[in-house]
Amino acid sequence: MNRDRNLFSRDEMLEMNIAILNKRGVELGEIAKIAHAQQSKWNDSISYQDCMDSVEKILSLRDVFHIVQLGVEIDRLTEEGLFQGPIQQILATDLGMFGIDELFGLDLAGMYGTIGRTNFGDIDVNKPGIVAKLNSDGKEGQPACHTFLDDIVGAIAAAASTRVAQMENELEARRDPTIVEEPKLF
Repeated sequence: MNRDRNLFSRDEMLEMNIAILNKRGVELGEIAKIAHAQQSKWNDSISYQDCMDSVEKILSLRDVFHIVQLGVEIDRLTEEGLFQGPIQQILATDLGMFGIDELFGLDLAGMYGTIGRTNFGDIDVNKPGIVAKLNSDGKEGQPACHTFLDDIVGAIAAAASTRVAQMENELEARRDPTIVEEPKLF
């Protein structure tokens, strides 16, 4: 794949997002587990596979590709000490009042509406699974920085959880015999 280009297909973006997440210690299954746990509170028939499919779909979106790639690059540059001035220390310590990392998460989760943002808030506050590990890395004297990645991963899980709920609602609505058009699931 020629990475000197600036436009990529959805398959390429998915592949590059998976690769960069794996390089940073994040497996897609860990994100799907969070989405499944969040959504199964409301509907116990939600499948883990639907959550995994949603994580993959979300990771193939252009805006998500840009958020993931930029956020991880900011974290990497921070680890290498390449920012100047006070922003280096703000990023390295994941200063609670910084908030720009949460904007990345809110924007990503917000692609699935207000409920996506609400689900992100729940994950951001409760920090389940891999989100907790990423959040603590770098805060305990480790050289890792995941200031942006913890929020991005939480937002992907929130978006996947919301997407699965929207799909379930669409399927439920289509059980109405007066609806005759073919389903077009996001």
